[in-house]
Amino acid sequence: MIPSDDSIRSTFQILPSILSSDFCRLGEQVHELEQAGCQVLHLDVMDGHFVPNLTIGPPLVKSLSKGTEMAFDVHLMVTDPDQWTEAFDFPNTRCITVHAEAGCHVHRSLQKIRDQGKMAGLALNPATPLEILEYLWPSLDLILLMTVNPGFGGQSFIESCRGKIASLRKLIEDRTGGKVILEIDGGVHSGNLEELAGLGAQWVVTGNALFSQGQLSRDYRAFQQKGCSAWPGFSS
Repeated sequence: MIPSDDSIRSTFQILPSILSSDFCRLGEQVHELEQAGCQVLHLDVMDGHFVPNLTIGPPLVKSLSKGTEMAFDVHLMVTDPDQWTEAFDFPNTRCITVHAEAGCHVHRSLQKIRDQGKMAGLALNPATPLEILEYLWPSLDLILLMTVNPGFGGQSFIESCRGKIASLRKLIEDRTGGKVILEIDGGVHSGNLEELAGLGAQWVVTGNALFSQGQLSRDYRAFQQKGCSAWPGFSS
């Protein structure tokens, strides 16, 4: 059974990013993650325009949805995201995230996602100020804080983002009582995971650090355990 929104909104989650998977073994690796207990899979959709890379599209996600009961966290790194949200409207898709700079009318984009019955996420690039959230809080289910510049896997964590994570966590607590998920994406590895979860990151995307060691099940479980132990939980 695909996890319910309530079950994944209230818990710490490691989200493997299939951007770093072996695409020759994608189905096998997705199955391995599910068997290891993974509940949410992160899907990076890039159009070669908003970011300088091309990745997956709706046909591949549709195929994945037929072979797994994991929830999908769809991260749209595309220009004009309103034209894409319905294309990823599959039963597994529980959250669709758009970038603050990607469209003309962010509030409308978030509402469109909610109208599809999905959790609405807003992605903030490393240089995007938190002030952009001021008039969007009622429309948000998730904020994805990029801790690298979007477009490519395997990048190093941007050190100045540590303070931004802590600041955003406090904002979420103050403005929503912890009801909005704080997700981070970029440069997370076993050496910094506990610190970042301790700062308040509830959903943590991992790619290269998880897929590159050849022990996917073992490493997923280790990452999930580390993050769960460090995440404070806050009021959510």
